[in-house]
Amino acid sequence: MAFRGKFFFPILMTLSLFLIIRYNYIVSDDPPLRQDLPGRRSEDDVRYSVKTPSKKTKRLFHTAVTATDSVYSTWQCRIMYYWYNRFRDGPGSEMGGFTRILHSGRPDGLMDEIPTFVAQPLPSGVDQGYVVLNRPWAFVQWLRQAHIEEDYILMAEPDHIIVKPIPNLARGNRGAAFPFFYIEPKKYESVLRKFFSKENGPISRIDPIGNSPVIVSKNALMKIAPTWMNVSLAMKNDPQTDKAFGWVLEMYAYAVSSALHGVSNILHKDFMIQPPWDTETKKTYIIHYTYGCDFDMKGKMMIGKIGEWRFDKRSYGDKPPPRNLTLPPRGAPESVVTLVTMINEATANIPNWES
Repeated sequence: MAFRGKFFFPILMTLSLFLIIRYNYIVSDDPPLRQDLPGRRSEDDVRYSVKTPSKKTKRLFHTAVTATDSVYSTWQCRIMYYWYNRFRDGPGSEMGGFTRILHSGRPDGLMDEIPTFVAQPLPSGVDQGYVVLNRPWAFVQWLRQAHIEEDYILMAEPDHIIVKPIPNLARGNRGAAFPFFYIEPKKYESVLRKFFSKENGPISRIDPIGNSPVIVSKNALMKIAPTWMNVSLAMKNDPQTDKAFGWVLEMYAYAVSSALHGVSNILHKDFMIQPPWDTETKKTYIIHYTYGCDFDMKGKMMIGKIGEWRFDKRSYGDKPPPRNLTLPPRGAPESVVTLVTMINEATANIPNWES
């Protein structure tokens, strides 16, 4: 059953949404979630205010990073925020304020270090162990409750390192996004038509993107976010779709939701790099260290093997990486050298860094 017109949702999706609305009503003072664009709210309805440094630039964007309170997420957020601060006021920057959207449901130890909005997680069991389903629900809460000064938003992730000042790459209602080679709407057209019917247009209207990194207008994201949440849940509850998309399901859900609302994206392949496969940083704005980096001592990449030298964020699930990590061997790509160098600088300067 496809999403049609003003986004008809399957019965299963309606039941899931009912659980979310009821849960939110029980545990929170906020009014139940609305599926349309939130209208004007009274001052009493605004729970959280984002304060942005005064700037003359007119096209500022607000950086928002979703996170949990785990050690793994926490140390990445601290490094990400360090480099955001380093480049926020640099030449050509249109970077405004910053918010860590914490969807663990309670304050944690970084509240005084990083500007943080506490969002409620999905009801127990709704995410089915797929934690990132909390991301769109967290954005819905933040957009409804926060007063955000900027007109644009950069959605980023804890394992992003900003390597130079970022300008606003979006243009009007068109977002700016990184194209992922593994997001293939045409390949999965038969699956996606359950959520993006032929009435919505050709499948090519779905961009090969996730929600991050994306710079999009605040007004557009306020419309997209509730649909993104519902499409994510609908996809997860559909066995065929869940099997087809696996861990990138929520990325497809954002791409579909953006297309459903008529928000196309300017694709910037240099927006982000992903070492070790991308080897140079000179044109990029963000390093995404999602892949493990394994090399022998001659600087040759060891594919599918544990390297003689390695850096993999997953090695630090229970504790942060130590200060002064060993640099990669001579011959390793510049991108990997820069990644480790920047992590070392951040950890050397972040107070109370504990390994």
